[in-house]
Amino acid sequence: MIRPEGSWVALVTPFTEQDTIDVEGLRTLIDFQIAHGTAGLLVMGSAGEATLLSADERRRVTDAAMEATSGRIPVFVGTTCLSTRETVELSRYAERARADGLLLLVPPYVNPSQDAIAGHFRAVASAVSLPLAVYNNPSRVGVNIDPPTIIRLAEEIPTLVADKEAMGRAAQVEEVLEGTGGRLRVLCCDFPGYGLLFPTLGAGGHGTANISGNVIPREMAEMSQPWRSMDDVQRTRRVYFQCLPLLRAMYWLSNPIVVKAALRLLGLPAGRVRAPLEDLRGGRLEQLGGLLDQLGVTSRYGRVKPRAR
Repeated sequence: MIRPEGSWVALVTPFTEQDTIDVEGLRTLIDFQIAHGTAGLLVMGSAGEATLLSADERRRVTDAAMEATSGRIPVFVGTTCLSTRETVELSRYAERARADGLLLLVPPYVNPSQDAIAGHFRAVASAVSLPLAVYNNPSRVGVNIDPPTIIRLAEEIPTLVADKEAMGRAAQVEEVLEGTGGRLRVLCCDFPGYGLLFPTLGAGGHGTANISGNVIPREMAEMSQPWRSMDDVQRTRRVYFQCLPLLRAMYWLSNPIVVKAALRLLGLPAGRVRAPLEDLRGGRLEQLGGLLDQLGVTSRYGRVKPRAR
């Protein structure tokens, strides 16, 4: 059973000029992550524009990701749909595709109760044998998964291995860590506005589930290691503050608008965001390019060539 820690990157879904899934581009992005120390990948989270993909496209991304990784790096696949039934169906498909685990949000728009949220996760857990990670992102789905709910699920579901927290209350991270006694791996979002990185690692959390690793994978891997010594603390502090201007920039607009713009500036496959999202343009795009140059990101990662096949 995989126990996530370190930097787990929420990978973008690259599109072609015809707005179809760029399978070769996805392979290139996966190779890029593996080459730069990323611990694991989250496919079809918010950065992967999952809600803008058709059911067929989501299956295709799942197949392509698992074929490209070939066991070299663990992949948790986002399978949340609008209903529990559809989520179970896609989760079973991901299991057949040999996904290493599932990333599960609360279904958006329906505002379920805490008991209904627990029932949703139990239904998925009973349908598959894969490890599960809860993704708590109330700004996207409208409902927080309260700590007692996460703690209860950790007790009831043996395959629940991780909790990704993406909300602005550090006390919730502490409550989950305390209530699960270290049995559940806790990863935090890298949004500086939430300020979760230092409280999470300081309280005994296990890393980050981040979007910035799409662009600065090595730096996110360095700052996301669990703290086991003062050297770990100092490394995280040093790298975090070096990268802070870019971390802030990644969240200028809704995910993954800025991330995809940065990848395009680096010459990495990304394509455009899918409508109704709009690509980054004008002064903000120029500002982003200048920031990538200033921080040395362009010289370290720019113009990566796809692998030969």
